[in-house]
Amino acid sequence: MYHPQPLLQTPPRPAATPSEETGRVGNEQIRELLRTFGLRTSLIRLKVIDTLHAADLNGRSIGVRGVHAQLEQLDIPLSFLSVREVLKRLCAEGVINLGSDKCYSLNPQARAVLEQAAAR
Repeated sequence: MYHPQPLLQTPPRPAATPSEETGRVGNEQIRELLRTFGLRTSLIRLKVIDTLHAADLNGRSIGVRGVHAQLEQLDIPLSFLSVREVLKRLCAEGVINLGSDKCYSLNPQARAVLEQAAAR
């Protein structure tokens, strides 16, 4: 026997991704940021920038230990020294700034690139 399915007026919207719910940017936006600054993409750079962006959304900067602790909570096995070296490199390239309190934050230009990329 034939049982026609009712037509839906609008298709259901997929559930929001964690990035959409928290306002965090995705890997593609971070890749675009790294390209803008002439840097290659690496997993550690993606994760470090994502962590700094999340801290920035909360109106704070974060130190090396804080970044490392955040990554450990996400089960991302990176050494403290690796995180410190990535932060130094990102700082040297102008992607992030080091404050007098030894905490890092996104450079205003980098923040603008991420916001622009996320708006697309």
